[in-house]
Amino acid sequence: MPQGPFDIPDVPSYIPRCLKPWLFIIFVLIIQFSGGLYLAAATDMVGTTALMQEDILMAGYAQLIGMSINFAVMFRLKFRFSNRVGLLICCSALIATTYVCATTDSVGLLITACFLAGWFRMWATLVCNSTIQLWLTPVRDMSIFFCYVYLVVDSVIQLSGIFTVYTAFHLQWEYMHWIMIGLLAMMMVAVLILIKPVKGPMQIPLLGIDWIGAGLWSIFMLCFTFICVYGNFYDWWEAEEIRMAGITGVVCAGINLWRATFLHHPYISFTALTNRNVIRATLVYLVFFTLLATEHVFEHTYAANVLGFDETNLIDLNLYVLAGIIAGCTFTYFTFALRKWRYKTMTAIGFALAAIYLCYFYFLIDYGVEKEMLFIPLFARGAASVIISIVFLTSILQGGMHFFVFPQALTVNGFTGAVMGATLGPALIGELLRHTVAKNGALISASFTDFDPLSSMIPTGELFGTVQLQALIVSMKEIYGWLLVAALAVLAVILISYSNVKPTAVLPKWRTIRKLMRRSFGIIQRAGV
Repeated sequence: MPQGPFDIPDVPSYIPRCLKPWLFIIFVLIIQFSGGLYLAAATDMVGTTALMQEDILMAGYAQLIGMSINFAVMFRLKFRFSNRVGLLICCSALIATTYVCATTDSVGLLITACFLAGWFRMWATLVCNSTIQLWLTPVRDMSIFFCYVYLVVDSVIQLSGIFTVYTAFHLQWEYMHWIMIGLLAMMMVAVLILIKPVKGPMQIPLLGIDWIGAGLWSIFMLCFTFICVYGNFYDWWEAEEIRMAGITGVVCAGINLWRATFLHHPYISFTALTNRNVIRATLVYLVFFTLLATEHVFEHTYAANVLGFDETNLIDLNLYVLAGIIAGCTFTYFTFALRKWRYKTMTAIGFALAAIYLCYFYFLIDYGVEKEMLFIPLFARGAASVIISIVFLTSILQGGMHFFVFPQALTVNGFTGAVMGATLGPALIGELLRHTVAKNGALISASFTDFDPLSSMIPTGELFGTVQLQALIVSMKEIYGWLLVAALAVLAVILISYSNVKPTAVLPKWRTIRKLMRRSFGIIQRAGV
């Protein structure tokens, strides 16, 4: 049906209507740049605190877990608090967590602060994006909306790394936190002045939420991440810490699955866990992000140790990935969102770009590579990641599940796509690299003997370093080759399969969602919850 010009009643009328959505886009950019901890400054943090690299990675992934676990209740939060109250709460919490992350050297406190930062970051992002959703797509086509979401989120990830490194280079790494605290404080002032306390027809209380289940699922995700991050450090299952984390994670997941058999409103239901599209997306994420796990394991090591790039040159590579993200989101918008290309076609394009990334590094990796030569593989990796993410996030909404189950499926999708994709693949590839380097190092060093005149002229330390560097390059090339073969095999399976499904994912109207929540709240009240 025809609609009038888009308007936001929360913003006063003296602000031009055409500028109101851009106000919320500025808000969401500030929120996305905040988040407590910046992994790009991990090297500087290790040098100035008592933290290890694994501690900082664990805290960074705790942010992602906090964001993922929030999905299941994000609509309840939206209909409980007004936009003004929600943004003020989130900004206050982000200021506090950002300050803690800049000042503490306690691992437990750092991980807790990052987890809370991820929770409130997701809440604030929902407040902003849901407000301008009808401006982005009046028909609530989520394939269009998700293109915008990933363009903002993934672009900010690359830009925040660039800003963090250059801030640490010219000043100190803590200054990035102080800058974000200042921006969040300015945002709070803007919210107080420019956002009116508009309340909905009914403020739905936060009753009937399985907070125990939320805590147990959070512990399970943290245990899974702990095993992947600290596994190599503790020598995997030989260490008591890894075994205890595994047992704790299994127990928490088992308790949650048992509770889901009799609870009326479990935090994540069996309907969400067993949905066909959720399972398919999980399998695709595991395969796809394992193929691209070399991003976390190889690229920094290769550019720093082999090519000799400093921190600023390393972080400049983010611009190549940023270009791929922008191109991937734009391409997905015009093909998948507007022209409704099939899921199969888009998935094949994503895996083809991943194969190009692996193929290029397999043939390119060497000692004398210029920085500009890395544009093509990094561009392909950035485009491939956003294409696969947008396509399979849209497929979850199109899975035919009840709307109340959809946020639970988003929690599963967030954990498998963001957390598992960033931890499981690198853990597997990192362990494979360690064994492959040891094997190739032994083979290369065996060629040097005491009777070799060349080896006798080189000092022992320099000779050992040369052997290790050569073993590293040979091992990287070998693993890139095996991953390329796997990517081509998956691509062949996709191409010979048949699927004519096209995206038709449309979110219900907010009025319909509110009615559903009112009805659910009435059932909860009658049940005496």
